[in-house]
Amino acid sequence: MPDVEKSAQLTLHSPPLTPRTPQELADALAAAASQKRTITLSGASSKRLMAGPIEPADVSLSTAAMTRVLQYEPRDLTISVEAGVRYADLDRLLAQNRQMIPLDPPFSDTATVGGVLASNTSGSRRRLYGTARDLVIGMKFATLEGKLVQSGGMVVKNVAGLDMGKIMIGSFGTLAAIALANFKLIPRPSAEASFVIPFDSLDDAIAARDRILKGQIPPVAVDVLNQLAAAQLGYKGHLLALRVAGNAAAVDRCRRELATRDALVLEGKEESRFWKQVQEYTPHFLEKFAAGAVVRASCTLAQLHEVLSSCETAAIARAGTGVCYAYFTRADAAVRWLTLATRRGWKAIIEFAPDDQRAKLDLWPAPGNELEMMKKIKSLFDPNHLLNRGRLFRLI
Repeated sequence: MPDVEKSAQLTLHSPPLTPRTPQELADALAAAASQKRTITLSGASSKRLMAGPIEPADVSLSTAAMTRVLQYEPRDLTISVEAGVRYADLDRLLAQNRQMIPLDPPFSDTATVGGVLASNTSGSRRRLYGTARDLVIGMKFATLEGKLVQSGGMVVKNVAGLDMGKIMIGSFGTLAAIALANFKLIPRPSAEASFVIPFDSLDDAIAARDRILKGQIPPVAVDVLNQLAAAQLGYKGHLLALRVAGNAAAVDRCRRELATRDALVLEGKEESRFWKQVQEYTPHFLEKFAAGAVVRASCTLAQLHEVLSSCETAAIARAGTGVCYAYFTRADAAVRWLTLATRRGWKAIIEFAPDDQRAKLDLWPAPGNELEMMKKIKSLFDPNHLLNRGRLFRLI
């Protein structure tokens, strides 16, 4: 167990404390909070350029050493893991029993479960499976009072108290520290295939998207990549990417129906490689363009064409859910587009930006009524504003 008296005296320049159990995490939080020490909370820090920059703090805590699988019941389709478990390791473990947690988060090779939940990141398969709030059935988190609070459980039908856990998802560690999470698992489909269809115009790509969504094909994922994003993956034109899954007969039917649409069929390793490129597009972009920024905009399916048309840079849309990502090589260009998006009524934020820019950018210019509610919740969990100050897009 860490020396909690020493932990309260650590400075920003000290290495982070790495508690190994939920109780150690709670004790370390309580020790710092009892002396009103400000606290930085992190996991693997894979998404440190996401959301707002954390203000300098007195104490640094990392959940990276909390890596136990506490309970795994393949027959019950449930698993309980600590926050420091890497998502990639968890995915490999579940694959041994042909099971999955289909979140497709970026930075998946290094991201921890706690980080994925705290940032509420997901990918292409959210159209069918939803986000973390749909897959987490229970959670335990440590508060600044040193308490371990249990929300939900390990039974899929038991949703009592789950709302409190849902509040933690997407809070960027500004309320409490996620210690462990319980997930409902999804069986891996017996058959799967993907189809990449190029179009000369965005109009044609969106029209094909509309036909797919209204038709008999139930796609797991429906993404649209504009010309610039598609080119980065080695394709020409605007790209409609579909992923279907189920039994062999259903996948074969999809293959026959799409055969007349000039679709390129991807299966096996080729399919996995394509969706991995889409999943990790943001990390690769940020690695290539150190001064770059990523804007996320949410819109209706009907507005998707307008949103993509307004992007003069690379853009990828979850075309079945209305979430769009626009990639700018300079932060000032991202700000200009964000201003346009806000003016048109799209819900948009600067999701990633360089360290030297985030402190002065208006990352979330129009949070709406959500902001007052977020502040009220913050005052309940952290009345002295000690935890991850500035992390929630500089609003909290």
